[in-house]
Amino acid sequence: MIDKQQAQPLTAGLTPNRGVQQISPYVQGQSSISGVAEPIKLSSNESSFGPSPEALRAYETAGTEMHRYADGRQTALRQAIGEVHGLDPDRILCGNGSDELIQMVVRAFVSAGDEALLSENGFVMANIHCLSQGAELVLAPETNHRVDVSNLLSRVTDKTRFCTIANPNNPTGTYLNGSEMRRLRDGLPESCVLLIDNAYAEYVLAEDYEDGIAMVDEYPNVVMTRTFSKIYGLPALRIGWAYAPPDIVDYVNRIRTPFNTNGPALAAAAAAIRDQAFAEKLRNHNHQALKTITAALSAIGIEVIPSVANFYLMRFDPASGRSGTEADQFLQSRGIIPRPAGGSDQYLRITVGTDDENAAVIEALTDYMAS
Repeated sequence: MIDKQQAQPLTAGLTPNRGVQQISPYVQGQSSISGVAEPIKLSSNESSFGPSPEALRAYETAGTEMHRYADGRQTALRQAIGEVHGLDPDRILCGNGSDELIQMVVRAFVSAGDEALLSENGFVMANIHCLSQGAELVLAPETNHRVDVSNLLSRVTDKTRFCTIANPNNPTGTYLNGSEMRRLRDGLPESCVLLIDNAYAEYVLAEDYEDGIAMVDEYPNVVMTRTFSKIYGLPALRIGWAYAPPDIVDYVNRIRTPFNTNGPALAAAAAAIRDQAFAEKLRNHNHQALKTITAALSAIGIEVIPSVANFYLMRFDPASGRSGTEADQFLQSRGIIPRPAGGSDQYLRITVGTDDENAAVIEALTDYMAS
């Protein structure tokens, strides 16, 4: 459910690989409104609170060393992640966002002609990486805005070599519990890598949710990726991490470029993950804000898909005469930038913001529904 633009015509004489020819470039969330100096940007699931003060200080200090290469082994950040989560730093990989880590796992374990199994929604860059590697995409439909494990497993073949699930999923905000994730893993071939994209894991408070770490420890073919772009508020620095079995770490490191992460990003991320009090504050705010938003929008006739992430997907009933497209336009007229979802006129996705930003959204949508 991510908007894509049409690929440009090929330059005469050049022939890209077959997979790349099937790809349309990723289009990021809108960030500006013509004539509005400071819009409320709620289109990209960023943290409206910014990073931890500790991360800002670490970034500023690291900036004095920009004339030096960063530590290519990313030792300090891997150690910080290991300390916070109780993990072996040697099984941690860091990348230029979790996006690059997904790409490297695909490059290491997917070959032309293999099948990549994905749910119909999820991080569209995973689809792009698989296609560019020459894989055949196999997409399983979702049920009631949730990843459907039975639908995924019914599409497994002897060519299935890669499967990735965003958990929580985007743009729905829904999740699979630990039991369902294990059912998925057990139904895949042992030769298939299961990558759990946990970009929004830090926001989840549901008791039956598992963050993927235990599954990596239990199974030799499971990888978990995380990002510092969401709750830690560092999207501009492009920094993420993965936890994986030793063999997978080995093969990914063989193709990882020597300095794929920059020094200030490594320093800021290490400070950010150690400031768990700051992350806890944001997690609790997000949890309470979702309750307030859901109640307010439900009261005015907008369906809100239950979310455990830092965004929510709204569905407008066609019988109401209201639509996601019109709501998008109305919100932008009030200086608020949401995110269209999946090209469907029924849906619109909005990031959870500050209390003032959320109140502005509720007020605008209330006026729209009453107009």
